Amino acid sequence: MRFQKTVKNKWQKKFNNKSKIEQLIIRSNLLGGDLRVTNFGGGNTSSKIIAKDPINKNNQTILYVKGSGGDLGSIKKEGFASLYMDKLESLKDIYRGFDYEDEMVDYYPMSTFNNNPRAASIDTPLHAYVPFPEVDHTHPDSIIALATMKNGKDIIKKVYNNKIGWLDWQRPGFDLGLKMEKLIKNNKNIIGIVLGHHGLFTWGKTNEECYKNSIDIIKKAQVYLNNSIKKFPFGKPIFKNKSSTEFEKKLISTIRGNLSIDNSKILHLDKSQTCLEFVNSQNLKKVASIGTSCPDHFLRTKRLPLVLPSLSNLMKEEGKLNNVIQNHLSKYKEAYTKYYQRNKNKNSPNLRDSYPVIILIPEYGMMSFAKNKPTARVASEFFCNAINVMKGAEGITKYTGLTEKEAFRIEYWELEEAKLKRMPPEKEFAGKVALITGAAGGIGSATAKKFLQQGCCVILTDIDKKALQKTHSEFANSFGEDVVESILMDVTKENEVKNAVNKSIELYGGIDILVANAGFASAALFEKTSTKLWDKNMDVLSKGCFLISREVYQNMITQNNGGSIIFISSKNSLNASKGASAYSVAKSSLLHLSRSIALEGASFKIRSNVINPDAVIQNSKIWSGDWKQQRAEGNKISINKVEEFYKNRSLLKVSILPEDIAEGVYFFASSKSIKSTGNILNVDGGNITSFTR
Repeated sequence: MRFQKTVKNKWQKKFNNKSKIEQLIIRSNLLGGDLRVTNFGGGNTSSKIIAKDPINKNNQTILYVKGSGGDLGSIKKEGFASLYMDKLESLKDIYRGFDYEDEMVDYYPMSTFNNNPRAASIDTPLHAYVPFPEVDHTHPDSIIALATMKNGKDIIKKVYNNKIGWLDWQRPGFDLGLKMEKLIKNNKNIIGIVLGHHGLFTWGKTNEECYKNSIDIIKKAQVYLNNSIKKFPFGKPIFKNKSSTEFEKKLISTIRGNLSIDNSKILHLDKSQTCLEFVNSQNLKKVASIGTSCPDHFLRTKRLPLVLPSLSNLMKEEGKLNNVIQNHLSKYKEAYTKYYQRNKNKNSPNLRDSYPVIILIPEYGMMSFAKNKPTARVASEFFCNAINVMKGAEGITKYTGLTEKEAFRIEYWELEEAKLKRMPPEKEFAGKVALITGAAGGIGSATAKKFLQQGCCVILTDIDKKALQKTHSEFANSFGEDVVESILMDVTKENEVKNAVNKSIELYGGIDILVANAGFASAALFEKTSTKLWDKNMDVLSKGCFLISREVYQNMITQNNGGSIIFISSKNSLNASKGASAYSVAKSSLLHLSRSIALEGASFKIRSNVINPDAVIQNSKIWSGDWKQQRAEGNKISINKVEEFYKNRSLLKVSILPEDIAEGVYFFASSKSIKSTGNILNVDGGNITSFTR
């Protein structure tokens, strides 16, 4: 049994030729780019740099320290707060003691250098009062494993031969900063401090020395753990991994549906070896019940996960599966509420969402749920770090957690609550997942963009691989890789449709919105319409919509949280065009498909509606092909007059753009149309022949 692959020193001599702030950024990125060293968004670094005061032109010592929020792995200069060291030193004179330390945070903005808008974090004094120019604070799995052992202090002494200091657990703040300063001044030989249940502080006279100290200390802990850890830290495995796609799909959808009753949530699924080793182990419940210890962990994961029993025996009993999950979620909520009631005081923030963030399932892995994909993914990463910590501690002696009271003081810290209140309001589609067919075309991509702007996770599907990759890349660059995925899919192939829906459930937990948009256009006089052309229209435009909506509909039923299905039909569904019988008949079938779904789906709160566009020419893949020529010939006009022809045909004399259709889709998918189903919305500029009757 091996604990972890050891870290390497990645500092290069050429870095020493760069400016102090550039070296700080490099050092930070190296530390933050390795999850063995520190978690995403966790840890902080600092540098005390001589800079010229913009007012009196005198040289001043300025503390550049990672500001509140942000991530070390990607931080740039603007991510650092900058504060006058002389002012931070003066704060010691007005400090009123431990009971008043939170008030000191209000003084940090008054110490700001050069009007820097980046807010200083609560860890600022932990850096300011370390009497060295360069300081690192990290959360390495290996160090926290030692810091959470029953006899952690003694083991730290043994491993590092008195070169590392120790401070018992204390909530970060001004008082802890002063204690660190005192410890360092009284122990000139130490090169770092381990904070019980928390993490590591190291320092140096240069950026290279500081970074080297951090890496060396972490590596030494990893080597100790690798050499000493027992074969089965969590006890012997008692379950084996299962891989039933159909059951896993039901399991995920059922859990997400129950978690999303009040607020929709997004899944991140982790089936890594780290997670499977833990969830399949003999001592899973025992160790998990101790709770995560490092505050950076449980602020993202909650103190305790929900541990479910083995559920594989319920593979064919969907109703019973739902009852079992509901029962466990109910017990978790009750326990979490009691935890809040036991520990709250008159100043405590209100009770937050009492559902679990982390759910551990023997045989299947770990699920994390949050209001958006990045938060769910990060929570999962943090709990993997927590598992490593538990593994290291249990593999040597015994893992210990923070007391319930201390954990609560962190989780419901007024300063953390203030951070939450500063966050922007949630967007319309926060926690929602949409699948769009034909997503690489004009209407599909415009709809995807609208949804992503509203906080939705979007699965792009299309048959055109090159166009799909291009669309995916553009959206991933604009909105982030977490919130958009692409799946190559032919809507006429049942197995590809099933696989796409299964993959969507695995990626995000389920589907809340379906936009059935995939299509093509054809023209032929009725007497010259071949069976091949007829079948292609029926396959793509009718059967394709049936297959994808049926699969998504089934998922919506399992989730039991409603949903919205929108079909992109055509003006031709209400008013057939000459020379397009196959196209018109296929598109008209969507009206009754939508109405049938509306009739049957109403009891499940599943809504179904239709958008009828007309002549969406700009950025259209359909109109860039033969269809445009065929429509020009059918209307006896030149091809360069097509757009003008359709524009003038409308009552409003306007061109219809993909973005116009996207607005209609957004309406039917949003809460604005929550009481609308079985309806049709024409987006055609006013085509009198297509008035609904």
